[in-house]
Amino acid sequence: MGEHLLLFPEHVKSKLARQYAAKHGDWLTGGGVWPLAIPLGIPNEKDARAHLDIMRNWLDAWGDWRGSGCLEWHERHWNTLGIQRLPKTLCLANAGQVADWLGEDERWKCAIDRYGRLVERWPTLRGTLPKHYEVLADYSEQDFTRLHILIAWLSDNPKSNLYPRQLPITGLDSKWLEKRMSLTLSLLSSIQGVGDTSDFFDCCGLRPIPRLVRMRILDPELRSCAGGLSDLSAPADDLAILPLQIRCAIIVENLQTGLAFEELSGTVVLMGLGYDVEPIGQFGWLCGKPIFYWGDLDTHGFAILNRARAYQPQIASCLMDERTLLSHKAFWGVETKQHGAMELPNLTKEELDVYHGLKEQRWGHSVRLEQERVDWLVAWEEIRNRHFALGPKR
Repeated sequence: MGEHLLLFPEHVKSKLARQYAAKHGDWLTGGGVWPLAIPLGIPNEKDARAHLDIMRNWLDAWGDWRGSGCLEWHERHWNTLGIQRLPKTLCLANAGQVADWLGEDERWKCAIDRYGRLVERWPTLRGTLPKHYEVLADYSEQDFTRLHILIAWLSDNPKSNLYPRQLPITGLDSKWLEKRMSLTLSLLSSIQGVGDTSDFFDCCGLRPIPRLVRMRILDPELRSCAGGLSDLSAPADDLAILPLQIRCAIIVENLQTGLAFEELSGTVVLMGLGYDVEPIGQFGWLCGKPIFYWGDLDTHGFAILNRARAYQPQIASCLMDERTLLSHKAFWGVETKQHGAMELPNLTKEELDVYHGLKEQRWGHSVRLEQERVDWLVAWEEIRNRHFALGPKR
């Protein structure tokens, strides 16, 4: 008999902690098999005699124990050791007693109370709330009340068409809501019975703040189509209706890079879209026109390029090749978290080779070259050469 065969109170606590972590969501909804019986490992006489010190420590530990649950004792009649009263099983009547064992009783009581209040009003939340146990257990009363009021108002006003900051809820500010958009979406979609959805504004019946697209018009003649403006930040819908007759477009990630562009005939430059490249699919004046994408030379830069090609397949990458990467080694940085996909179907063979090289650490650990670290004279010459290769302006 080794000590590991006898469960001491600390062993039971560890065992309960694992079960609590895995099953508290189910227990919250009333699930689980109760009482929960935990055998403590009664030894036979031979093992007990061989390990008397361990057995005495075990008996002392349970003899001194005071806590939640019921400890069942069993009497053994042994030839040598005589009559021994041994702890056989710890029985816990409910999840609350498990929580008490772990010092989680206050959190559990709070979660149970809040779960009951929400499910009483919205029964369809029964299966969703266990995913948000920390919200139920740890939110301050002020935050929980605010959340409750928010969900109630959105549920009662499913098509308000208000902007988030217009919601008539005391103490609700935009930052508070922004941090809880995914939580609000999860709860409200369950109440509405619409299943999984990623559209927060549609689910909540709210009006999204228009996404502004920053664009520079590099051709004086083209600027007449925008009232003479050379630098615009406007909703994608507004830019889409401009009667632009462009020669080509350039997409860059960094704002200052886009601002550094000099005049180019028939050209516009779109800046800072990130992964939100959907607007380029709205711009009819881009269709069939040459488009160059110049992003950061890292895995996310290629992922954005891959995504952009889904909307404008003719996009060609610029300054995102191995030669550019290796010639700027002194300016390499580290990509903290690389893109997860191994394959990006919209990349060319050459682009995919560089992407794989970055993923496989071919040139070093998580190498990246930020767009703005590329020598500007080299970059501008490459852009002018690409522009010149388009042929004379028609």
